[in-house]
Amino acid sequence: MSDQKYFVLDTNVLLHNADSLTSFSDNYVVLPMTVIEELDKFKRQNDELGRNARSVIRHLDRLRLTGTLKDGVPMANGGTLKITVEYKNMPGTLLDMSVADNRILAVANNLHEQGKKVIFVSKDINARLKADALGIDVMDFEKQKCNIDELYTGWRKVTVPSEAIDHFYQEEESHKSEGFDFKPNEFILLQDEFNPKHTGLGRALDADHLVHLNSHNEEAWNVRPHSKEQRMALELLLDPDINLVTLIGQAGTGKTLLALAAGLECVVHRGSQEKLLVSRPVIPMGKDIGYLPGTKDEKLLLWMQPIFDNLTYLMRHDRRAENDDDNVQRKVNKLLKDHVVELEALTYIRGRSIPRQFVIIDEAQNLTPHEVKTIISRAGENTKMVFTGDPNQIDNPYLDSSSNGLSYAVERLKGHGIYGHITLSKSERSPLSAIAADFL
Repeated sequence: MSDQKYFVLDTNVLLHNADSLTSFSDNYVVLPMTVIEELDKFKRQNDELGRNARSVIRHLDRLRLTGTLKDGVPMANGGTLKITVEYKNMPGTLLDMSVADNRILAVANNLHEQGKKVIFVSKDINARLKADALGIDVMDFEKQKCNIDELYTGWRKVTVPSEAIDHFYQEEESHKSEGFDFKPNEFILLQDEFNPKHTGLGRALDADHLVHLNSHNEEAWNVRPHSKEQRMALELLLDPDINLVTLIGQAGTGKTLLALAAGLECVVHRGSQEKLLVSRPVIPMGKDIGYLPGTKDEKLLLWMQPIFDNLTYLMRHDRRAENDDDNVQRKVNKLLKDHVVELEALTYIRGRSIPRQFVIIDEAQNLTPHEVKTIISRAGENTKMVFTGDPNQIDNPYLDSSSNGLSYAVERLKGHGIYGHITLSKSERSPLSAIAADFL
């Protein structure tokens, strides 16, 4: 077909999502030999990159049985996959052909000079800039992207007549509000059309029914909310019927502190779960904890310091005991020693089945959509999972605010009855923290 496009895939696309091979129906997918060589380097790793590399290699081996990869083999989606060893040097471009990225670009450029409709697909912005400078069409891999500017916040404001708010407070069960198409577990701030201070806050049961917030969820481990968004977050975190919660917010909005406070409340005081498990991506791109110095415990101590800081804060504000520094540290150590709280590198969570635990994944914006899916699939009976993060503070070089796993989960899971989300917008840490978040 003359209108078929040739999608030349960069290695990072395959490492980001092994299914990207089959995402370009009815077109050619071209893999330069350099990509195969780079996959070979990653296949031995025990992280997400290694798993994706092995998955792609196995898929290519299955396709090899149906034809010759050099000439192109048909795929089930109507497309054709081809591995090419052909590329020409690009004199006059000053591109060093000893660099793997430039050899991949040379393949795309070779097809482009043959008059093919070539699109270079890469997660690497710099590689896309180079391709664009060569006159080649470029694109990011966007199968798992969402619009961050329109991301679901978990709550909205609805203007209603004054009597509607009065009726909401008078009704003990649920309040019916037709015509708004609420999402389950979405929070609704009812606001008087003539008096903005006359409001009511409810949570959606379904498309047109609201319920009052549970008065037992106004405090967790002696931490009380400082804003309506924090109050909404606590409602989700403490509700045993909500199995998955995502919290998004900039630094200082309280997302990690609220999650830890709710986790301790549910495990220690309410007995909803048996253990609080806290984890975070160890370093960008999910590399193993072995890259940090020291023993496993020493490595965790370094990487989990923000979690220790929050636990220390919570223990210091526990009104049930003496709170001098030595006693606070003893309480934190006892929680860890008794395995009431467990800190674990994300590397070691994969492959486990996690029943009856309150699981917090901090800094989840550095995870890919597939990594988030893998972690959620570990949840066993009566396990609650909480993902926290700031999509605008990403360390992973191949993710952005729209393509990371946290944002993707919010977009895909909204409206499910066992899921809830809140975007926290106001910094509550300190006036200085708020200024830094807003103006720097």
